[in-house]
Amino acid sequence: MKRVIIREDPREVSVYIADYIISRIKAFNPTPEQPFVLGVPTGSSPELIYKILVQRHRAGEISFKNVVTFNMDEYVGLPRDHPESYHSFMYKHFFSHVDIPPQNINILDGTATDLVAECASFEARIARYGGIELFLGGVGPDGHIAFNEPGSSLSSRTRVKTLAYDTILANSRFFGGDTGKVPRMAMTVGIQTIMDSREVVIVATGAHKAFAVQKGLEDGVNHMWTLSALQLHQHPLVVCDRDATLELKVKTVRYFESIEQAGTDARTQGPALVYRPRTYVPAPLPTKTPKSQQPTPDGTPERVPKDLRINTELQRRALDEDELTPDSMSSRLVDSAIGGIDGALKSDLIFDRMGTRITTL
Repeated sequence: MKRVIIREDPREVSVYIADYIISRIKAFNPTPEQPFVLGVPTGSSPELIYKILVQRHRAGEISFKNVVTFNMDEYVGLPRDHPESYHSFMYKHFFSHVDIPPQNINILDGTATDLVAECASFEARIARYGGIELFLGGVGPDGHIAFNEPGSSLSSRTRVKTLAYDTILANSRFFGGDTGKVPRMAMTVGIQTIMDSREVVIVATGAHKAFAVQKGLEDGVNHMWTLSALQLHQHPLVVCDRDATLELKVKTVRYFESIEQAGTDARTQGPALVYRPRTYVPAPLPTKTPKSQQPTPDGTPERVPKDLRINTELQRRALDEDELTPDSMSSRLVDSAIGGIDGALKSDLIFDRMGTRITTL
């Protein structure tokens, strides 16, 4: 991990992250033509962060007018106005209290008729904005980020996922403690979607996150602990409280504390905000072609790229010949030590015995 910030309690963690987000938006200096694209999570971990951001907005310190947001995930089957949908969560805790335009808000639709198409559309929208500048996320006790449960592909993109029992159990607190009311499936951004962001900021608070933090920071990259994928990211930032470091080695904690004590403040020393627009465009959804229109070997047209510069005339003449005689690789190597080996192979090979090479003393 590039940067790990340790604070004493969840409030200090939230203040630090809110300050960081504000500093990055201000440094970016967004405009309507070039907005700041922010990835946002839900859950208990970011609630206090949103509260602080709302307070700072009301104090006139930050505007979200030129900010575009993409939510990490949404439950499948919950309508937008359901009290536990992530649409409701975001408007309750953040969107309805700041000046972000409604058209700048992007949340997956859990009631979409075609969930696969909805996920592809979400990725396409991210690509059209040139990618996500900063993705804020939390981490589950089992090390998952977004709804990328243990075992998720590290090259995954936005898709439908079946939730692990641990996640259902953890989220049941939002459904009156009844696991039967928690949706079994959700749509989520993939690990690669998160990794494509310019920055990733992770909040981890509480002793119940300590094992996940240890696996993500100290162990190797492992798809069973999807947080660990951020070890490969260029600009990750993990902000955790003291309880979340309980499973870390003492020297690991001291190392990251010493970096900050040396004057490295992530809030003022973030990565340079000079980026190229993303080129990733999701593949179109497969469509069924009528049998009458399906290509056949005889009717398949040649597909040659417009910028192809390879001379294919020699191959065409060879195909018109009665017989094709492939050349050997050795015949092309004039000065090679193996040049002429084909000639030897054409004649009989006489193998000598090992005993004939040994001189008797």
